[in-house]
Amino acid sequence: MRTTLAGATVLALLLGAAPAVAAARPDPLSADRLSWTARQLGRQILPERDGWAADGAGTTGGSTAAPERTRVVRNRAELVAALGGDNAGNSTDATPKLIYVDGAIDGFEGPDGTPLSCAELADPAYRLDAYLAAYDPAVWGRVPPSGPLEEARVRSVTNQTRQTQINVGPNTTIVGLRGARLTGLTLMIDRASNVIVRNLTLVDARDCFPAWSPTDGEAGNWNSQYDQISVRRSENVWVDHNTFTDGDNPDSAQPTYFGRPYQVHDGSLDVTHTASLVTASWNRFTGRDKLLLIGSSNTVGPDVGRLRVTLHHNLFDGVLQRLPRVRFGQVDVYNNHYRLGGDGFQYALGVGVQSAIHAENNFFTVDPSVDPADLLYDWGGTALTERGSWVRQGGGPARPVDLLAAYNAIHDPDLGADAGWTPTLRHGPVLPAPLVPLLVGPLAGAGRLPT
Repeated sequence: MRTTLAGATVLALLLGAAPAVAAARPDPLSADRLSWTARQLGRQILPERDGWAADGAGTTGGSTAAPERTRVVRNRAELVAALGGDNAGNSTDATPKLIYVDGAIDGFEGPDGTPLSCAELADPAYRLDAYLAAYDPAVWGRVPPSGPLEEARVRSVTNQTRQTQINVGPNTTIVGLRGARLTGLTLMIDRASNVIVRNLTLVDARDCFPAWSPTDGEAGNWNSQYDQISVRRSENVWVDHNTFTDGDNPDSAQPTYFGRPYQVHDGSLDVTHTASLVTASWNRFTGRDKLLLIGSSNTVGPDVGRLRVTLHHNLFDGVLQRLPRVRFGQVDVYNNHYRLGGDGFQYALGVGVQSAIHAENNFFTVDPSVDPADLLYDWGGTALTERGSWVRQGGGPARPVDLLAAYNAIHDPDLGADAGWTPTLRHGPVLPAPLVPLLVGPLAGAGRLPT
């Protein structure tokens, strides 16, 4: 039986042994001076049957990278160079590449290493105060913004996209060394199959120029552009042991304009635009609003038969919605721990148009104010398979709860109980839900793998 590094770490902790600790590293670090554990971690591939990303040819990332495409990177310029050298064209570089992130990389770092502000990325014709004055619904009405100021905002977004969106090509592994952080940037995996991203802390992928959408909902909404990881038109992607957070720039600290929160963050990990065969495992999502959007539109079309995603052994901690929200896809959600509640909480599992969620043996630790019936939300779907859920509400005892029955008891129309499929791609047994918090809490997120 093949034992993965993650599995070995779990076994060591369960047996009371300390995880491996890498020796002190020389500075600066090069690929040929990495620890043995770091080299093994970088070459690791997705285990067989480990979720949808194991389907087809499986997911090997940059495990076969030659020495010249095995790099240690410490800043934005080095990251872009390791991915191929030209950010605009790196998404088509299919040469196997293995990239280790050492330290903190800031997406707002200019070519000379100095930090860039939002003002420096703004088009000369854009100013937020002018934008707010021009498109105030009391003045402009509830129609989408148009004209010179909106055009200047769009040009500003283009400027930021060139700076903070890092394009990742096929056959790539990006793995963090101890303490690795990506701040203020988006990893864009678009038309780039066979990608692995592991052991990174992703922080504050902020949008300097959110768009006002007056027809989004009853009161309108501010919408932002950038996810922390975005998977589009790609297959066989493994996202494992990462931490997703807004850091010291939470949504709760943003101002309110036009009576709505000024939203500067979008998703943590979005899978859209016909992407498929994605496994997200052992990740930690903390203190964020929107997390996992699977499927970007209600329009029936090319997404049908795509968007197949597995989510297992992830920790959702103090987050508000989209855990995940699904359209069309067959999505396997098992052995995850949800710690939810407080101001702004909306729902956990969003059942969207033609979605097929199979949720099994998940554990929910919720505030007293959270009714188990509200852990589900109907976004136009018809059914989900939900079994083996346990809930601990407030300081009460943990107990098994039929979330679907609780939802149907107080919501109309009812959701059906059969999503129409049974997952077969699972690496190892599904744990009983009461064991999930004991394992996921200590082991999910960045910094838990030996490097």
